[in-house]
Amino acid sequence: MRLVLIRHAIAEDRFEFARTGKSDYYRPLTERGRSRMERGAAGLRTLVPEIDVLASSPLTRAVQTAEIVAGAYGGLQIEEVDSIGTGDGEAFLDWLGDSDPEEVVAAVGHEPHMSMWAAWMLTGGWNDFAWVKKGSAMLLEFSGRPRPGGADLLWFLAPAQLRRLGG
Repeated sequence: MRLVLIRHAIAEDRFEFARTGKSDYYRPLTERGRSRMERGAAGLRTLVPEIDVLASSPLTRAVQTAEIVAGAYGGLQIEEVDSIGTGDGEAFLDWLGDSDPEEVVAAVGHEPHMSMWAAWMLTGGWNDFAWVKKGSAMLLEFSGRPRPGGADLLWFLAPAQLRRLGG
């Protein structure tokens, strides 16, 4: 199985948004974040021509990012997965375990979960190896059932690199 981890695009400033009185759960992407992610998603498609399952944290900024990715792939359905939003790595791996070993699964989520999960899936340890910038993506591959320490890193790209690939 191949797993694409994608951090959500640039969202409104958390402190400015807090002044609205709304929960951070509902903090949306900025127009700049949307525009950049559209180009990044086009770049992602050059590297990963097909996605079988597109999952997202239920938080607004992640869902909006997933919608942009879905559009770049011709309108994929988005599955909201609570563990992507909460950062529960065990629950996320359990959810991944139901995937077909030949599938490409993409998950749109948040920091620090993305970097911690990547480290955990690559090494079995929880010490993150890199900060995942907003709009970044990485591709992991599992030879068997997804498990801690069972993945190989195929690539990890910053958002500017993805945008360049997208033209």
